[in-house]
Amino acid sequence: MTDCKMEFQCFVAFVIFAALASSLCYAYDPSPLQDICVAIKDPSSAVMVNGKFCKDSKLATADDFFFTGLNIPRNPSNSVGSQVTPVFADQLPGLNTLGVALARIDFAPYGLNPPHTHPRATEILTVLEGSLYVGFVTSDPDYRLVSKVLNKGDVFVFPIGLIHFQQNVGHTSAVAISGFGSQSPGLIVIGNTVFGSKPPISDDALAKAFQVDKKVVDEIQAKFAMPK
Repeated sequence: MTDCKMEFQCFVAFVIFAALASSLCYAYDPSPLQDICVAIKDPSSAVMVNGKFCKDSKLATADDFFFTGLNIPRNPSNSVGSQVTPVFADQLPGLNTLGVALARIDFAPYGLNPPHTHPRATEILTVLEGSLYVGFVTSDPDYRLVSKVLNKGDVFVFPIGLIHFQQNVGHTSAVAISGFGSQSPGLIVIGNTVFGSKPPISDDALAKAFQVDKKVVDEIQAKFAMPK
């Protein structure tokens, strides 16, 4: 009986370990088990992989792996002075299951890509034009700002999950290209998340969190509630 009990305990421990290992693996994009999986919206065609239905690989064409127009400037005339053009699986269906993505960021003079995180991807940024002040903040307990001014041709990496930002420090427009280690990096803009949630977080809670008067919180929430 003792041996049976030990064997059962070992089996349970193995199952728990396997479950934990599986959950850790799925913290990142899973490795593809096929050459290609072009994302389509028609569920009658095939199996779903990574949240997308896959086209029959025999019907895939070069256009499924092609995106054009990333050379075209986007208008950054908004409240923060930046505009992101994503090239994710939704824009480039052939990216599905491949674990990478791309984006162009256009900056107005002194424009900002506000503090944000990508919960599922590390980001690597290359400056094409202009000068950018960039940085990320390490996690608890240090909260250390790691920052640098980048010029044309410079590259900077933002570790997965950490709050980071980019700001144009020049009086002319700036452009950067970012690569991501996921087909769907995710985006959490700190200001929008904290002050623009629907329904809003209690101003009392935010006043305590930020150590300010509730009137200050109300004013900020009102700005984030306005149409952008």
